[in-house]
Order: sequence, then structure tokens, then C-alpha cells
Amino acid sequence: MRRSKKWVIAVIAGSMITLTACGSDNAGSSDPNAKGAGGTSGKEKPFELNVAFAVFNPIPSNLPEVQEAINKITLSKINATVKLTPINIGSWTQQSNLMLSSNEKLDLMYVSGRNYASMISKGQLVKLDPPLDQYGQDIKKVFDPSYLNASKVNGSIYGIPSNRDLAANYGVNFRKDLVDKYKIDVSTIKSIDDLESVFKTVKSGEPNMTPLVPQASGISFVDSYRWYDSLGDSIGVLPNYDNNLKVVDLYETPEYAAFLKKLRSWYQAGYILQDAATNKDSNTALIKANKGMAYLINQKPGLDLQDTRAAGTPIITVPLTPAYATTSSVSNIMWGIPQNATNPQKSMQFLNLMYADKDIVNLLDWGMEGKDYVKKSDGLIDYPPGVDSKSVAYNLNQGWMFGNQFLSYVFNGDDPQIWNKMNDFNKQAIKSKALGFSFDATPVKTEYAAVTNVVSQFKMALETGSVDPDSVLPQFISKLKASGMDKIIAEKQKRLDEWSKQSK
Repeated sequence: MRRSKKWVIAVIAGSMITLTACGSDNAGSSDPNAKGAGGTSGKEKPFELNVAFAVFNPIPSNLPEVQEAINKITLSKINATVKLTPINIGSWTQQSNLMLSSNEKLDLMYVSGRNYASMISKGQLVKLDPPLDQYGQDIKKVFDPSYLNASKVNGSIYGIPSNRDLAANYGVNFRKDLVDKYKIDVSTIKSIDDLESVFKTVKSGEPNMTPLVPQASGISFVDSYRWYDSLGDSIGVLPNYDNNLKVVDLYETPEYAAFLKKLRSWYQAGYILQDAATNKDSNTALIKANKGMAYLINQKPGLDLQDTRAAGTPIITVPLTPAYATTSSVSNIMWGIPQNATNPQKSMQFLNLMYADKDIVNLLDWGMEGKDYVKKSDGLIDYPPGVDSKSVAYNLNQGWMFGNQFLSYVFNGDDPQIWNKMNDFNKQAIKSKALGFSFDATPVKTEYAAVTNVVSQFKMALETGSVDPDSVLPQFISKLKASGMDKIIAEKQKRLDEWSKQSK
């Protein structure tokens, strides 16, 4: 939790519009190297797996040492070695596509929800059902079947989600010092409507501060407070995560218009950052710069401690909705086996270890024991003497990516029960009625491209309160209809109905 994904996930998640799947079934080929899910004859030459993943921070200087430690485990358990191939997130899409198109050796790779659809449509990912059934028993034990199947496309699994927070409840995070200063009783805040009086109080006492700041660059306040399943892209949504599976145009709903009016009134009252539509800073960076006291955000257990460290001041969380699980919340961070893989079974064996072997998980999450961390009492870990966050060699900060995060050690200062609470959070989340559905936009690809352009033109200004919705929203809706929104809604409804029948 100390090393958080922050809003990287929101950026990564993006739109998840699944195109026609055309992956082959080479996963069912014979495996001359495999001797079962965990065993080996010890006589065969070890198989080397090239494992590629995106990194959001500098590559750890001691990654080769971590790789060597992992290989001692994998040699014994699956007669394989692992070559870790980290790629900076800024270059990830280009570099990974180059590896795939050049048929470079690549056996296992990180897959983001943003790229999942196009990778399937290009035939770049193996269907995982056969190797998962044969070698992924530990993966299956980790997940509720509805979560594991959320990445299915046309009936087949192409990606395995990491086991982390698989749902989200929407709420508001506050600076605790200002909550205390103005004696704000957060227990009385139950809905979005209860925030206005808080903002008014803070604005009166802090005239040079705008109480509400955006969650991140390019993320609107509607993105940070949803009352609907976006069905991957918000171009045709499911209100209340159910709506009897009837798809509607979000932008024409009374709820959307009412929320825009509320945001506009807050903006005009000075409660919202004036450049919210074009802001480039994160929520915690804005808090740290004393530019705001609150932000709407999708929440999870431990978020208060996570954001407290990032903001440099105590943060408290106030939930405004129950937790909901959607296809996007589950499938935004996954692992897949590329078509380049020559031994998909061996790839699945290692992937299975990422969900079952605590030593491998913690090597990937924390680095080398004694050098990058030391064990404390009560199952916690901390920096070794003389080492801190700036000097530690292994500072990848991506425990949410590598397999089963619930096997990860808990860093000193975090809640020792965080993984139990996260597991309960996932189990108790309300599952969207469309959990597992993903949209094939191929039949309406022309309209989809046109509508996407219109949304990009209007969305941020409207959903940050920066323009008057009374005049701008009708223009937005008119242009959406002219671009083919109704045709997309009809196609999405058709596909959802078909999916619903097949799921019964």
C-alpha cells in the first residue's frame, strides 16, 4: 500500500472497447518441457521465459539480483528461468507492439485494459482457457469465478487480472487539518449534496483556496463519481449498475444534466479549481501545493494512508456510494501470453506461481530481504537501517501488478490487516449486472470514431463545471446524435442482450 498505483490505474483503465477476437489456440499444443504444474524430471534443459512489463518509476538497479533469486525458485518448481524485461510506461505501447510485430521472443506480458481490445483483434494474445485449466489451478483458487471470467471476450479468456482491489466505491477525500480546523462532522456527509456546505465553509475561511480539485489530469468529476456502469467507455451506460440491462445514453439522462448543473454552480462559487479542465497535476500534488482541500475519487481500503504519504498531510476518506465491481474495474490490469510464446504451458506455469508463491510475489514487490527491506514483528516489513525511500535499490512501487498482491508483505505504517480488508472489500462489492460484458464496436466503428471525437471535444469542460451546461449540453447531445450515438447504443444493446442469454 505504501507503494501505490495512485491514479495510474484510472489512466491505464481508460476505455475498454473489445473488438472482434481472433486469437489462435496454440495454447493447446504439446509441451515437451512440462512435467505437470509443479514438477520436472530434472533432465531437460530449463526453458527461459521472457517476461515483459511496464514500469512507472526508474528501473531498480538491483533487478538482476532479484531475477536471479526468482530463478532459483522457478528452476526447482517448473524447470524454467525468467528474464525480466521492464519497459518505461511512456514507451510501453510502442515497444511492446514492436516486440509482438517482430516476433521477438516473448512469453508473458503485462496487459492493460486500454490495449486489451486491440491486442485481441490483432491476434496478439493466446486463448488462455486450455493452459489455465491444466496449469492454473492456483489462479482459479484465488478468484471468484465472476472476476476471473470478467476478461472473457467472445467466450474465451485472454488475460488474467492481478488480484488487488477489484471494485471501487466512490467518495470524497479531505485534508484532515482543515476538517479539524473548521469542525466539519464528516459522519453527516452521506451524499454528493452534503458537500456544498463543507465547500462554502472552507472557501469562507480560506479565500485563496479552491476546496475541490480534480483527481488527476484528464479525469473529470463525473469520472470520479459514477452512478452507472460505464460498460467500458461511457458511450452507452448501465445506470445504477443494473437498469434491467437497458443501455442508455449517459449524456441524455436527467442525472447527468443535474450533476453538471451542480458542478457549474460550484465552479461559479469558486469551489472548483478554475483550470480543472486543463489541469496537469495529480490530486495529492495539488493538496501538497495548498491549492485545495478535497477531491472526489474511487476509493478502496487503505486509500487514506496511501494518499496521506503522497500528499504529505493526513487525508481522511468519506464514502458516498457502495463498492461496485465492473468489467473495467476487474480487467484494467492483467497478464497475457502473447502469440510469440513458443511454450504457452510453461508461461502459464510461471504465471500460476505469481498467484501462489509468496517468495516470488515479494521478490517482485519488495526486492531483496536484508537489502531492500527487513522483516519486523507482526508480519510487517520496513527499510533496513540506513536505507529510506530515496536510497533503496528496489523501488518499483508496483505490487498491484504482480499476480496475487494479497501474498505481499505489509510495509510498516500500513494496516496489518489490509489484505484481509481488501479481500472482504472484493467479496462484498455489488457486482454490476453486466460484469463480464465487453463491447464489440466493429459493426459501428465509423460512428464510434466520430462519437469519440465529439466526447473529447465537450467532456472535460462540461464535467468540471467550466462551461454553462444549459447552453453547451444541448450542443453536445446534438453533435453526438449527428455522429451516430443512437446507432452505437442500439448495437451495444444488441450485444448486451446476446451476452445475457449466453451467460444464463
